[in-house]
Amino acid sequence: MNTIQRVAITSLLAATLAGLGGCSGMTAREKDTAIGAGAGAVVGGVLSGGSAIGTVGGAAVGGIIGNQVGKDKK
Repeated sequence: MNTIQRVAITSLLAATLAGLGGCSGMTAREKDTAIGAGAGAVVGGVLSGGSAIGTVGGAAVGGIIGNQVGKDKK
């Protein structure tokens, strides 16, 4: 992984974590969806070499998984 990819991944992760700071009014399921989307975006970006399609696809899949995990919490 080159320096540009590392900076991009670190920036995306930092933005995701900063955005989650505003989640105090969200339900557990909404939080799990947001966390899943953020994690999926990072994984999709890494696996696709930083392509936008890979990042967006990862975010979509991660959001769906997070949403489904969140529905089981009570």
